[in-house]
Amino acid sequence: MFNKMFSIIMHIWCKLVKILRGKSVRRSQVHRDSKVESGSALVNSRMDRHSFCGYDCTILNADIGAFVSIASRVTIGGVGHPMHFVSMSPVFLSHKDSVRKKFSRFEYLPEVRTTIGSDVWIGDGAFIKAGTVIGNGAVVGMGAVVTKDVPDYAVVAGNPARIVKYRFDEETRLALSGSQWWTLDEEALTALAGHITDPVSFIKTQKNL
Repeated sequence: MFNKMFSIIMHIWCKLVKILRGKSVRRSQVHRDSKVESGSALVNSRMDRHSFCGYDCTILNADIGAFVSIASRVTIGGVGHPMHFVSMSPVFLSHKDSVRKKFSRFEYLPEVRTTIGSDVWIGDGAFIKAGTVIGNGAVVGMGAVVTKDVPDYAVVAGNPARIVKYRFDEETRLALSGSQWWTLDEEALTALAGHITDPVSFIKTQKNL
């Protein structure tokens, strides 16, 4: 009995600690119907409606669509280093960072934006390189390292990430992409919700709205 009670208390305590860490959302816009979990940092980014990111994510300079599901420990974007300089160390660069000593202050802080389409699912621990475009309806497998653009409705996995398959056949993919259903208002989405498990029925019903 004691062990069970202790286990429950520890579970609640761990959840509280996780939540109380807070989150960092700076120079970013998060839709009121979207959510960023604690421990995550969202910088100079935008998140559209009905999207969320899990715990301990780092998202920099990204445009995230609607209905996007981002698991925990995901990294999107980031700042590179000047490989064409003699040294790539920030002690020679002008921007603020972890190091205090500066030998020079050369300007090097390119803002490369990363685009995440709508209805995308990004698995736990995935890394998405700055400047890449993840297409609508795509799936990024857990732990994947994405260095190139991902087409609409593709499922990618691995390091580097490669296309494993597509979620639907080409005709269905084109129909869903063309429907832009994620831009519909709440009333239309409510009417279509009963068809969400059947792409063919969903597309047909949307055309008749």
